[in-house]
Amino acid sequence: MIDRLLLKDLNKWHTKNNRKPLIIRGARQVGKTTIVKIFANNFKQHIFLDLEKRKDRELFEQDLPFDKLVAALFFIKKCDPMEKSTLIFIDEIQNSLKAVATLRYFYEETPDIPVIAAGSLLEVYLEKQKISFPVGRVESLYLYPLTFEEYLSSVDHPSALSAFKQIPVPDYAYNTLFDYFHEYALIGGMPEIVSHYQRYHDLNAVSALYENLLLSYTDDAAKYARNSTLYQVIRHAIETAPLEAGHRIRFQGFGKSSYRSREMGEALRTMERAMLLYLLYPTTNTELPILPDLKKSPRLQFLDVGFINYLSGIQNDYIGLKDLNSVYRGTITEHIIGNEILATDRYSKSNPIFWVREKEGSSAEIDYILKYKSTLVPVEVKSGKTGTMKSLHLFMDNCKYNLAIRLFRGNVSISDIQTPKGTPFRLLNLPYFLGGLLDEYLHNIDSL
Repeated sequence: MIDRLLLKDLNKWHTKNNRKPLIIRGARQVGKTTIVKIFANNFKQHIFLDLEKRKDRELFEQDLPFDKLVAALFFIKKCDPMEKSTLIFIDEIQNSLKAVATLRYFYEETPDIPVIAAGSLLEVYLEKQKISFPVGRVESLYLYPLTFEEYLSSVDHPSALSAFKQIPVPDYAYNTLFDYFHEYALIGGMPEIVSHYQRYHDLNAVSALYENLLLSYTDDAAKYARNSTLYQVIRHAIETAPLEAGHRIRFQGFGKSSYRSREMGEALRTMERAMLLYLLYPTTNTELPILPDLKKSPRLQFLDVGFINYLSGIQNDYIGLKDLNSVYRGTITEHIIGNEILATDRYSKSNPIFWVREKEGSSAEIDYILKYKSTLVPVEVKSGKTGTMKSLHLFMDNCKYNLAIRLFRGNVSISDIQTPKGTPFRLLNLPYFLGGLLDEYLHNIDSL
């Protein structure tokens, strides 16, 4: 069984004061239903509703008074209405806008009953219907494909996960963790694919799973689109976005198409609402507040790296791999770090930000910028030596902070260095398999 980090968040939600109905948001097939079924084992009984099924959906469409609706749910699902340890789970809630509206009454009239809802196309449907969730009466958690930490819980090596969590990583564990991270970089984090691969270790077999997932996303395009033209544009975006991942893009002609900027932009933003991709915009700031510049070209982050490998046909490049930065010009490593940063914030939907300085003859770019306490920390995903990091030096020359992070094929260490202009700063060197633990290492930097 894969140990999902969101389970800890669900337990906190369940025991908190003034608990509100919870929405779990995420793309299709990232494990929303599975994780709630595991969580339901904490209760003596549960009411599961799948609103893709007509019989379950009709319960909400009858316009019953709320107390009668709750009584009907317990009756039809053969549950004891007097049992306090009951969980209600409403899956695919976007299929009934009346069910969405009902969430406010669960909060106001039956706050003792924990209620969880989930829906893969939630934001898309709500945008189309011009409807929002009851403000102040629900809360959200965000679920993504498996992080590397979660992936380690699926492998047959329990001590690997223990070593990964130890700060700093013990010397004897580096090679094993790099090997598992390269495997993770190849397979990706889609739960069904990870489970299948860990059981059979057959890369050819998982190709069919990637294809089926892509087909299901493509079929969903009809549900995303407001007209037949946008349907075709979204189909094109789904088929080509993995190949553009990790690169800065322009909407005009995206994916070597003839589509215009306006229609392509609408298609990509629709996919972003479905959490299939993310548009990361740069900042030019070196001080807080850090604001993305929406006028500049975004960098495209796709749902999962496994799709990139599958569609690019670069799986064989991983054989005997020693340094992940040698694959796909280093884009794969940078992309995975972006997904790890995304997945560490399960309470809000905020895209990672990168930094640029775009001047004629003197452009520079930092892979990611983290907000840590009251400072900004630049993060570079590199395989080169510290002396080759010109963009990082330029950033440090123009900010008031003195700490930066390098993720690379090496061990944990701290370097006290200077830029060519003489600006001193501390460089926290971390192996790139620790991209999901950046906050933990920053908190413990004085003990390293």
